[in-house]
Amino acid sequence: MNEQNFFRTPAPLNLEEIVAICGAKVPENTDLAKTICGIAPLEDATSSDLSFLDNPKYVSMASTTGAGIVLCAARFAERMPEHVIPLVSAVPYKAFAQVASILYPASLMPELAFCSAGEIAGKVHKTAKIETGATVEPGAVIGGNVQIGEGTIIASNAIISANVTIGRNCYIGPGCVIQHTAIGNSVILHPGVKSGQDGFGFAMGPGGHLKVPQIGRVIIQDSVEIGANSTIDRGANRDTVIGEGTKIDNQVQIGHNVVVGSHCIIVSQVGLSGSCTLGDFVAIGGQSGVAGHVIVGSGAQIAAVSVVKDDVPAGGRYGGCPAKPVKQWFREISALKKLAERKPQS
Repeated sequence: MNEQNFFRTPAPLNLEEIVAICGAKVPENTDLAKTICGIAPLEDATSSDLSFLDNPKYVSMASTTGAGIVLCAARFAERMPEHVIPLVSAVPYKAFAQVASILYPASLMPELAFCSAGEIAGKVHKTAKIETGATVEPGAVIGGNVQIGEGTIIASNAIISANVTIGRNCYIGPGCVIQHTAIGNSVILHPGVKSGQDGFGFAMGPGGHLKVPQIGRVIIQDSVEIGANSTIDRGANRDTVIGEGTKIDNQVQIGHNVVVGSHCIIVSQVGLSGSCTLGDFVAIGGQSGVAGHVIVGSGAQIAAVSVVKDDVPAGGRYGGCPAKPVKQWFREISALKKLAERKPQS
Protein backbone atom coordinates (compact mmCIF):
# COMPACT_ATOMS: atom_id res chain seq x y z
CA MET A 1 0.00 0.00 0.00
CA ASN A 2 1.33 3.43 -0.93
CA GLU A 3 2.09 5.76 1.97
CA GLN A 4 -0.59 8.45 2.12
CA ASN A 5 0.06 11.99 3.32
CA PHE A 6 -3.26 13.38 4.54
CA PHE A 7 -2.08 17.00 4.74
CA ARG A 8 -0.86 19.11 1.85
CA THR A 9 2.84 19.88 1.63
CA PRO A 10 3.10 23.39 3.07
CA ALA A 11 4.64 26.41 1.44
CA PRO A 12 8.22 26.94 2.69
CA LEU A 13 8.91 29.28 5.61
CA ASN A 14 12.20 31.10 5.99
CA LEU A 15 13.94 31.74 9.28
CA GLU A 16 12.89 35.38 9.40
CA GLU A 17 9.23 34.35 9.09
CA ILE A 18 9.60 31.65 11.74
CA VAL A 19 11.07 34.13 14.22
CA ALA A 20 8.23 36.55 13.52
CA ILE A 21 5.70 33.81 14.24
CA CYS A 22 7.08 32.49 17.52
CA GLY A 23 9.53 35.11 18.80
CA ALA A 24 12.46 32.71 19.21
CA LYS A 25 16.03 34.05 19.36
CA VAL A 26 18.37 33.45 16.41
CA PRO A 27 22.12 32.90 16.83
CA GLU A 28 24.27 35.80 15.62
CA ASN A 29 25.34 35.88 11.97
CA THR A 30 22.67 33.36 10.96
CA ASP A 31 21.34 33.39 7.39
CA LEU A 32 17.70 34.42 7.76
CA ALA A 33 16.96 33.12 4.28
CA LYS A 34 17.26 29.51 5.46
CA THR A 35 13.93 27.73 4.72
CA ILE A 36 12.07 24.71 6.00
CA CYS A 37 9.30 22.81 4.22
CA GLY A 38 7.82 20.74 7.02
CA ILE A 39 8.05 19.50 10.59
CA ALA A 40 9.38 16.21 11.93
CA PRO A 41 10.61 14.58 15.16
CA LEU A 42 14.32 14.82 15.89
CA GLU A 43 15.05 11.24 14.86
CA ASP A 44 13.32 11.53 11.45
CA ALA A 45 13.94 15.14 10.48
CA THR A 46 15.88 16.16 7.37
CA SER A 47 17.64 19.42 6.55
CA SER A 48 14.37 20.89 5.24
CA ASP A 49 12.46 20.14 8.47
CA LEU A 50 11.80 22.04 11.68
CA SER A 51 11.90 20.08 14.95
CA PHE A 52 11.91 20.92 18.67
CA LEU A 53 13.56 19.79 21.90
CA ASP A 54 11.85 20.45 25.22
CA ASN A 55 12.45 17.29 27.26
CA PRO A 56 15.92 16.31 28.55
CA LYS A 57 14.98 12.70 27.84
CA TYR A 58 15.52 13.33 24.11
CA VAL A 59 18.82 15.24 24.25
CA SER A 60 20.69 12.23 22.85
CA MET A 61 18.56 12.39 19.70
CA ALA A 62 19.59 16.00 19.17
CA SER A 63 23.22 15.02 18.67
CA THR A 64 22.32 12.89 15.64
CA THR A 65 19.33 14.78 14.24
CA GLY A 66 19.26 15.75 10.59
CA ALA A 67 16.91 18.70 11.20
CA GLY A 68 17.75 22.05 9.66
CA ILE A 69 16.23 24.09 12.50
CA VAL A 70 15.43 23.04 16.08
CA LEU A 71 13.40 25.06 18.55
CA CYS A 72 14.87 24.46 21.99
CA ALA A 73 15.50 25.84 25.46
CA ALA A 74 18.71 27.84 25.95
CA ARG A 75 20.34 25.00 27.93
CA PHE A 76 20.10 22.69 24.90
CA ALA A 77 21.32 25.09 22.20
CA GLU A 78 24.98 24.09 22.51
CA ARG A 79 24.08 20.40 22.21
CA MET A 80 23.04 20.78 18.57
CA PRO A 81 25.23 19.54 15.68
CA GLU A 82 26.93 22.21 13.56
CA HIS A 83 24.47 21.85 10.70
CA VAL A 84 21.49 22.65 12.95
CA ILE A 85 20.31 26.21 13.59
CA PRO A 86 19.10 26.30 17.22
CA LEU A 87 16.25 28.74 17.86
CA VAL A 88 16.07 29.50 21.57
CA SER A 89 12.61 29.82 23.11
CA ALA A 90 11.43 29.97 26.73
CA VAL A 91 8.64 27.56 25.77
CA PRO A 92 9.86 25.48 22.78
CA TYR A 93 6.79 23.29 22.49
CA LYS A 94 4.50 26.32 22.31
CA ALA A 95 6.76 27.94 19.72
CA PHE A 96 6.71 24.72 17.70
CA ALA A 97 2.91 24.67 17.84
CA GLN A 98 2.73 28.26 16.61
CA VAL A 99 4.89 27.50 13.58
CA ALA A 100 3.19 24.17 12.86
CA SER A 101 -0.19 25.94 12.89
CA ILE A 102 0.95 28.21 10.07
CA LEU A 103 2.41 25.31 8.08
CA TYR A 104 -0.58 22.99 8.51
CA PRO A 105 -3.71 25.08 9.20
CA ALA A 106 -6.01 22.28 7.96
CA SER A 107 -4.89 20.09 10.86
CA LEU A 108 -6.50 22.39 13.44
CA MET A 109 -10.11 21.62 12.50
CA PRO A 110 -11.54 18.38 11.07
CA GLU A 111 -12.49 18.75 7.43
CA LEU A 112 -15.70 18.05 5.56
CA ALA A 113 -16.09 14.43 4.45
CA PHE A 114 -19.05 14.42 2.05
CA CYS A 115 -20.28 17.97 1.47
CA SER A 116 -19.29 21.33 0.18
CA ALA A 117 -19.21 24.08 2.77
CA GLY A 118 -22.68 25.45 3.47
CA GLU A 119 -24.48 22.41 2.06
CA ILE A 120 -27.40 20.92 3.99
CA ALA A 121 -27.56 17.22 3.13
CA GLY A 122 -28.79 15.65 6.39
CA LYS A 123 -32.34 15.34 7.70
CA VAL A 124 -33.42 18.67 9.23
CA HIS A 125 -36.63 19.34 11.13
CA LYS A 126 -38.72 22.13 9.64
CA THR A 127 -38.52 24.20 12.84
CA ALA A 128 -34.72 24.10 13.07
CA LYS A 129 -32.89 27.36 12.43
CA ILE A 130 -29.58 26.97 10.59
CA GLU A 131 -27.58 30.07 9.67
CA THR A 132 -26.20 30.50 6.19
CA GLY A 133 -22.78 28.89 5.87
CA ALA A 134 -23.43 26.01 8.28
CA THR A 135 -22.98 22.49 6.90
CA VAL A 136 -25.00 19.35 7.65
CA GLU A 137 -23.48 16.19 6.15
CA PRO A 138 -25.47 13.19 4.90
CA GLY A 139 -26.90 10.98 7.63
CA ALA A 140 -26.95 13.72 10.25
CA VAL A 141 -30.29 14.37 11.98
CA ILE A 142 -31.29 17.82 13.25
CA GLY A 143 -34.27 17.97 15.62
CA GLY A 144 -37.01 20.51 16.21
CA ASN A 145 -36.13 24.06 17.32
CA VAL A 146 -32.41 23.39 17.05
CA GLN A 147 -30.25 26.46 16.37
CA ILE A 148 -26.93 26.12 14.52
CA GLY A 149 -24.59 29.02 13.80
CA GLU A 150 -22.71 30.08 10.68
CA GLY A 151 -19.61 28.07 9.82
CA THR A 152 -20.51 25.10 11.99
CA ILE A 153 -20.13 21.58 10.59
CA ILE A 154 -22.45 18.76 11.67
CA ALA A 155 -20.73 15.58 10.47
CA SER A 156 -22.36 12.42 9.15
CA ASN A 157 -24.51 10.39 11.54
CA ALA A 158 -24.45 13.02 14.26
CA ILE A 159 -27.78 13.45 16.05
CA ILE A 160 -28.72 16.89 17.35
CA SER A 161 -31.83 16.53 19.49
CA ALA A 162 -34.66 19.03 19.92
CA ASN A 163 -33.94 22.49 21.34
CA VAL A 164 -30.15 22.14 21.30
CA THR A 165 -28.25 25.32 20.46
CA ILE A 166 -24.83 25.29 18.75
CA GLY A 167 -22.82 28.45 18.12
CA ARG A 168 -20.67 29.49 15.18
CA ASN A 169 -17.58 27.82 13.72
CA CYS A 170 -18.07 24.59 15.66
CA TYR A 171 -17.38 21.03 14.56
CA ILE A 172 -19.67 18.23 15.74
CA GLY A 173 -18.02 14.96 14.70
CA PRO A 174 -19.45 11.76 13.21
CA GLY A 175 -21.64 9.78 15.56
CA CYS A 176 -22.00 12.50 18.18
CA VAL A 177 -25.31 12.57 20.04
CA ILE A 178 -26.17 15.95 21.56
CA GLN A 179 -29.22 16.38 23.81
CA HIS A 180 -30.25 19.04 26.36
CA THR A 181 -27.08 20.99 25.59
CA ALA A 182 -26.15 24.58 24.79
CA ILE A 183 -22.85 24.90 22.93
CA GLY A 184 -20.91 28.14 22.43
CA ASN A 185 -18.67 29.23 19.54
CA SER A 186 -15.56 27.52 18.16
CA VAL A 187 -16.22 24.23 19.96
CA ILE A 188 -14.84 20.93 18.64
CA LEU A 189 -16.53 17.65 19.54
CA HIS A 190 -14.60 14.70 18.15
CA PRO A 191 -16.35 11.53 16.88
CA GLY A 192 -18.64 9.74 19.29
CA VAL A 193 -19.02 12.45 21.95
CA LYS A 194 -22.26 12.10 23.88
CA SER A 195 -23.63 15.12 25.73
CA GLY A 196 -26.82 15.72 27.68
CA GLN A 197 -27.94 12.18 28.40
CA ASP A 198 -29.36 11.25 31.83
CA GLY A 199 -27.13 11.66 34.83
CA PHE A 200 -26.71 8.54 36.96
CA GLY A 201 -29.30 9.42 39.60
CA PHE A 202 -31.22 6.81 41.59
CA ALA A 203 -32.89 6.83 45.00
CA MET A 204 -31.72 3.48 46.32
CA GLY A 205 -33.82 1.35 48.64
CA PRO A 206 -34.50 -2.24 49.70
CA GLY A 207 -37.34 -2.50 47.22
CA GLY A 208 -35.26 -1.32 44.26
CA HIS A 209 -33.76 1.84 42.87
CA LEU A 210 -36.07 4.69 41.90
CA LYS A 211 -34.94 6.78 38.93
CA VAL A 212 -34.55 10.47 39.79
CA PRO A 213 -35.57 12.88 36.99
CA GLN A 214 -32.58 14.73 35.54
CA ILE A 215 -33.91 18.15 34.51
CA GLY A 216 -30.72 20.18 34.11
CA ARG A 217 -28.71 20.98 31.00
CA VAL A 218 -25.13 20.78 29.74
CA ILE A 219 -23.47 24.12 29.02
CA ILE A 220 -20.32 23.95 26.86
CA GLN A 221 -18.69 27.36 26.64
CA ASP A 222 -16.58 28.85 23.82
CA SER A 223 -13.40 27.21 22.48
CA VAL A 224 -13.85 23.91 24.31
CA GLU A 225 -12.47 20.75 22.67
CA ILE A 226 -13.74 17.31 23.70
CA GLY A 227 -12.08 14.06 22.60
CA ALA A 228 -13.63 11.02 20.97
CA ASN A 229 -16.14 8.93 22.93
CA SER A 230 -16.22 11.20 25.94
CA THR A 231 -19.54 11.56 27.76
CA ILE A 232 -21.09 14.47 29.64
CA ASP A 233 -24.24 13.88 31.68
CA ARG A 234 -26.80 16.64 32.00
CA GLY A 235 -27.47 18.11 35.42
CA ALA A 236 -29.98 16.66 37.82
CA ASN A 237 -31.39 19.90 39.20
CA ARG A 238 -28.80 22.40 37.95
CA ASP A 239 -26.51 22.56 34.92
CA THR A 240 -23.38 20.60 34.11
CA VAL A 241 -20.88 23.23 32.91
CA ILE A 242 -17.68 22.96 30.85
CA GLY A 243 -15.81 26.25 31.06
CA GLU A 244 -14.31 28.31 28.25
CA GLY A 245 -11.14 26.99 26.65
CA THR A 246 -11.13 23.66 28.49
CA LYS A 247 -9.58 20.71 26.64
CA ILE A 248 -10.86 17.20 27.34
CA ASP A 249 -9.14 14.06 26.03
CA ASN A 250 -10.76 10.87 24.70
CA GLN A 251 -12.93 8.59 26.84
CA VAL A 252 -13.57 10.95 29.74
CA GLN A 253 -16.75 10.62 31.85
CA ILE A 254 -18.26 13.75 33.40
CA GLY A 255 -21.19 13.20 35.76
CA HIS A 256 -24.28 15.28 36.44
CA ASN A 257 -23.97 18.73 38.05
CA VAL A 258 -20.20 18.84 37.52
CA VAL A 259 -18.74 22.31 37.02
CA VAL A 260 -15.42 22.47 35.15
CA GLY A 261 -13.72 25.86 35.15
CA SER A 262 -12.02 27.67 32.29
CA HIS A 263 -8.90 26.37 30.52
CA CYS A 264 -8.72 23.05 32.35
CA ILE A 265 -6.88 20.02 30.97
CA ILE A 266 -8.54 16.62 31.56
CA VAL A 267 -6.61 13.64 30.20
CA SER A 268 -8.05 10.36 28.91
CA GLN A 269 -10.11 8.00 31.07
CA VAL A 270 -10.65 10.50 33.87
CA GLY A 271 -13.94 10.19 35.72
CA LEU A 272 -15.55 13.21 37.40
CA SER A 273 -18.32 12.16 39.79
CA GLY A 274 -21.55 14.07 40.18
CA SER A 275 -21.49 17.56 41.67
CA CYS A 276 -17.71 17.90 41.86
CA THR A 277 -16.24 21.28 40.96
CA LEU A 278 -12.97 22.16 39.24
CA GLY A 279 -11.60 25.69 39.35
CA ASP A 280 -9.84 27.37 36.42
CA PHE A 281 -6.63 25.95 34.90
CA VAL A 282 -6.91 22.61 36.73
CA ALA A 283 -4.93 19.73 35.16
CA ILE A 284 -5.90 16.09 35.82
CA GLY A 285 -3.72 13.20 34.62
CA GLY A 286 -5.10 10.12 32.86
CA GLN A 287 -7.15 7.43 34.62
CA SER A 288 -7.75 9.59 37.70
CA GLY A 289 -11.06 9.90 39.48
CA VAL A 290 -12.64 12.75 41.46
CA ALA A 291 -15.30 11.84 44.01
CA GLY A 292 -18.69 13.49 44.14
CA HIS A 293 -19.10 16.94 45.73
CA VAL A 294 -15.30 17.46 45.94
CA ILE A 295 -13.83 20.87 45.06
CA VAL A 296 -10.49 21.05 43.23
CA GLY A 297 -9.14 24.59 43.48
CA SER A 298 -7.92 26.72 40.59
CA GLY A 299 -4.48 25.86 39.25
CA ALA A 300 -4.35 22.50 41.03
CA GLN A 301 -2.60 19.55 39.38
CA ILE A 302 -3.60 15.91 39.91
CA ALA A 303 -1.12 13.18 38.96
CA ALA A 304 -2.20 10.33 36.70
CA VAL A 305 -3.98 7.31 38.24
CA SER A 306 -4.98 9.21 41.39
CA VAL A 307 -8.21 9.15 43.41
CA VAL A 308 -9.32 12.51 44.78
CA LYS A 309 -11.75 12.00 47.67
CA ASP A 310 -11.21 15.27 49.57
CA ASP A 311 -11.05 18.92 48.54
CA VAL A 312 -7.79 20.10 46.95
CA PRO A 313 -6.60 23.68 47.62
CA ALA A 314 -5.91 26.12 44.81
CA GLY A 315 -2.47 25.50 43.34
CA GLY A 316 -2.14 22.13 45.09
CA ARG A 317 -0.11 19.32 43.52
CA TYR A 318 -1.67 16.01 44.57
CA GLY A 319 -1.25 12.36 43.65
CA GLY A 320 -1.86 8.84 44.87
CA CYS A 321 -4.77 6.75 46.09
CA PRO A 322 -6.20 8.47 47.99
CA ALA A 323 -4.65 11.65 46.60
CA LYS A 324 -2.44 13.71 48.92
CA PRO A 325 0.23 16.41 48.49
CA VAL A 326 2.88 15.03 46.16
CA LYS A 327 5.77 15.50 48.61
CA GLN A 328 3.93 13.43 51.21
CA TRP A 329 3.01 10.87 48.56
CA PHE A 330 6.63 10.51 47.45
CA ARG A 331 7.79 10.08 51.06
CA GLU A 332 5.23 7.35 51.61
CA ILE A 333 6.28 5.54 48.43
CA SER A 334 9.94 5.77 49.49
CA ALA A 335 9.22 4.53 53.00
CA LEU A 336 7.16 1.60 51.71
CA LYS A 337 9.90 0.68 49.24
CA LYS A 338 12.51 0.65 52.00
CA LEU A 339 10.24 -1.44 54.20
CA ALA A 340 9.63 -3.96 51.40
CA GLU A 341 13.37 -4.24 50.73
CA ARG A 342 14.25 -4.82 54.37
CA LYS A 343 15.53 -8.31 54.95
CA PRO A 344 13.51 -10.28 57.51
CA GLN A 345 15.32 -10.94 60.76
CA SER A 346 16.11 -14.54 61.43
